[in-house]
This record gives sequence, structure tokens and C-alpha cells, in this order.
Amino acid sequence: MIIENQEQVTEAVLSELQRIKDTRLREVLSAAVRHLHELAREVQLSEAEFRRGCAILAQAGQLTTKSHNEMVLLAGTLGLSSLVCLLNNGLDRGETTANLLGPFWRDQSPVTENGGSIVRSPTIGTPLFVSAQVNNEAGHAVVDAEVDVWNTSAEGLYENQDPAQADMNLRGRFRTDENGRINFRTVKPAAYPVPVNGPVGDLLKVQGRANMRPAHMHFLIRKPGYKTHISQVYVSDDPYLETDAQFGVTRVLIGDYVHHENEPAPDPEVTGEWYSLDFTFTMEPGDDSLPLAPISGRTEEIRRPEQEVWERAK
Repeated sequence: MIIENQEQVTEAVLSELQRIKDTRLREVLSAAVRHLHELAREVQLSEAEFRRGCAILAQAGQLTTKSHNEMVLLAGTLGLSSLVCLLNNGLDRGETTANLLGPFWRDQSPVTENGGSIVRSPTIGTPLFVSAQVNNEAGHAVVDAEVDVWNTSAEGLYENQDPAQADMNLRGRFRTDENGRINFRTVKPAAYPVPVNGPVGDLLKVQGRANMRPAHMHFLIRKPGYKTHISQVYVSDDPYLETDAQFGVTRVLIGDYVHHENEPAPDPEVTGEWYSLDFTFTMEPGDDSLPLAPISGRTEEIRRPEQEVWERAK
């Protein structure tokens, strides 16, 4: 089509998309084109603004490495990750224990026996003993499900970010027992600032937002016949629950991390204070495929990353 006016640009693109044989792909791309073109019209997008937007996406791609994914971080900062999760989980669109994958999941974490520890190198943090129950929508135990877990140290760093931690530290894979349960030892995670040296930082700064994520544990649960269940369980007394930079906190996922001071720990090697967490996940029927891992390895930096903390503007 020879373009004669701005309205015909949209018509021409949508016409070409009709050649796509995959019905769902055609539907999604057509909707994306319509909404993007309408956005440009609604705000009368300038050429300078358009070029700046392209540069932001290019920079996000350039900053994505094997140990950091700026694009996933950007989607979370805009609330898109949380919206997609809530659109696609929850029986009859009710409460769900599904949550964000986040930018720090690594595939093939070490297989670990129930009751074992995922602390694989000296790690700062108060011991945390986790018990998790995996049920189906009828409340029955899901036996022999694979449960992948990961969390930060008490310094708010995942092992892929931190050269001081061992490879795969605070990561592990378990199997639910005959009662649908797993249990393991880790350290209590900490709140942490998302990296702000790229487009995500620019976006947060211009809004006057905090760059903090509340402390949480990650879980990825998988079994044939069930939809792969991805979740985060947040620490109930964390000061950043209301201002999560990734909009991930839902009421049902605020866990009770119980503090123990004068009780014997499940592991006799642990003395002094410790925490416990007991949480139940509900799986839905569906596709058991794994997501594409947002990262594939560890940082090659020798020094630990500097963590820049921004408070929310008044």
C-alpha cells in the first residue's frame, strides 16, 4: 500500500499481519500494533520521544547478561509481570499462590534431599527452616513434585550477583514426600535494592519511587498434569511490602516467618536465634513446561556489586 495519511499506516500493518498462519500470534501482534499506534496518537508522540523510547529498550537489551536481566526487571517495574501472572492464575480468578518468576532464577540448581541445607558456603544470615506443603485445587497433597527454591543472603544478594558466595549457594531442588511436603534449611532473606544503573533506575528516579524489593523466598513447583507453579513468599514485617518496586506483593503471599530465640532448632548444629516458615501452595491443572531462565550463570566481576538504596519521594 502506498501510504497517503497516518491512518493508513495502521491499516497497512494490520493487513500484512493477516498473512500470519498462527491464529494466536496473529491476534496478539494485531492487538499490539493497534494499541501502540493508538498510544502514539493519544499522546501525540514526538519524534524525539520515540527515539528515546527505542534507545531505552536497546539499552535494556545491552545490559542483559548471563547474570542480569534488565528486560525482566523493566517489565516488573511497570507492573506488567504481576498483571500477566494474575490474569493467568487463580481458579475462577480467585486468590492464587502464584507470583513473579523474577530475573534471578537459574535452571539446574542442585538436587537436595528433604531436610537438607541449601547453604553451600559461609553465608551471613540467621538460619531459616522452611516447610512447604503442595496441594491441588481440591486440597489433596501433590506427591513427588519437583520444587526449585532460591533466595538472597542477609545482605540482599543472590549468588549469581555475589562473587563471595559459592556457585548455586542458597539454591536447591527438592521432591515432595508422600504427604506433599518439603523442608530445608537456608538463611532468612533480606530486602534488597534492584539495580539502578540502567533504564529501570531512570524510570524509578523520574517517578520518585523506592528501588527496594521486600524480603522473600522463591519457589518453582513442577509436576506433569499441573501448571508449573511459580511463587514468592514475602516476610510479614518487611517495611517495603507496600512499596515493592516490582508490584509483586499479594495478601495471600505474606508469610509468617516465626522468630525463635530460646527453642532448640531442627538442626542441632544451630544455636542461638533462628526462624521458621511453614507455607502451603495450591497448584492448578495445566502445562508443566518450564519458563525460559532469565539468567544462565554468575557474574564475572571480582568485586561485589554496590547496592544503591533509594527512598520513596514524599
